[in-house]
Amino acid sequence: QVQLVESGGGLVQAGGSLRLSCAASGRTFSSYNMAWFRRTPGKERNFVAAVNWSGGGTYYAGSVKGRFTISRDNAKNTVYLQMNTLKPEDTAVYYCAAALKSQSIAVTLERRFDYWGQGTQVTVSS
Repeated sequence: QVQLVESGGGLVQAGGSLRLSCAASGRTFSSYNMAWFRRTPGKERNFVAAVNWSGGGTYYAGSVKGRFTISRDNAKNTVYLQMNTLKPEDTAVYYCAAALKSQSIAVTLERRFDYWGQGTQVTVSS
């Protein structure tokens, strides 16, 4: 089992920045690729970004590429999502997720991820 706890969400004005964190506990953190998803009310969770087990590879959804940066610190068992130039359409509940490192980081299907956090709300006002 892997337990994931997100933090860092909040209310920010359009154009602002936030950094989300996801702390992992349980099995060896470096055995997993990590990803961020987000969900708006009434919709499915959508892929945002992923980072491979070592931090050396990343993959982004087109809507956030160039504005968001995913990274991880294996010594701290934590994955981050730095979000810059935020837009109102980025408003959502953000979730971190884990998948075994054998899975390609280009896999964006929600059902392919094994562990999930509870989510943290990000609200961007216009």
